[in-house]
Amino acid sequence: MVSNGKIKLQGFNNLTKSLSFCIYDVCYAKTPEQKAEYIEYIDEVYSADRLTEILTEVCDIIGANILNVARQDYEPQGASVTILVSEEPIKESDNVDQTEKPGPLLPDSVVAHLDKSHICVHTYPESHPDNGICTFRADIEVSTCGIISPLKALNYLIHKLESDIVTIDYRVRGFTRDVEGVKHYIDHDINSIQNFVTDDIRELYSMIDVNVYQENIFHTKMMLKDCDLDQYLFGTKADELTSEEEQEITDRLFKEMREIFYGRNMPEMS
Repeated sequence: MVSNGKIKLQGFNNLTKSLSFCIYDVCYAKTPEQKAEYIEYIDEVYSADRLTEILTEVCDIIGANILNVARQDYEPQGASVTILVSEEPIKESDNVDQTEKPGPLLPDSVVAHLDKSHICVHTYPESHPDNGICTFRADIEVSTCGIISPLKALNYLIHKLESDIVTIDYRVRGFTRDVEGVKHYIDHDINSIQNFVTDDIRELYSMIDVNVYQENIFHTKMMLKDCDLDQYLFGTKADELTSEEEQEITDRLFKEMREIFYGRNMPEMS
């Protein structure tokens, strides 16, 4: 492995670095009305406009320049946002009054090189028809080309979405050449995504890795260690439940989280 700051490249850094999240929020909503309210709450908190704000902050964190934003709220639920970004600064048209239109505009030209880079998010709120379990999933991808690194946004996104379960994939694709013509397939040291996770997050989550080092593929799963039942109840408080109901709901929630974390269905807990 090499550090990009210690080698001279032949032209542009063509390495593509992709950081992908699958983030889950799990809760219990007892009645159909509470389930509907949960979905409505998620759609409001993670609307296309709100997600655009989050991804715009990601651009600032990684040092990317926004070229264009596309966003959409769906019926009956869910949202998507895609942002095209560049490592290089942009030159906007002298003929366009930027105050006339909201949001970033597609520039006339990009200085130097147009990166094949993007940031996108898709949300999937849903509820179980019978057992009260509701889940919210957000898929996020931060893909950059050049020296900017999506790993800089890792901790911000985990904190911002306050999730119960997170699965993260990081992959470096392609190669770039130095001035001697030698190909470099990665430009930074890494043996685990956990190398870039802050201590405060480490304390909150259990983590496991599945890595393929020779292919520059890194995979980490995370699940919250401690669960306060009140944090998982939507429209109900734990002190309103009988001890039997509290245990049953806790078992359902924990089973759901374990199945998502391990990626397989599990038998009912006795």
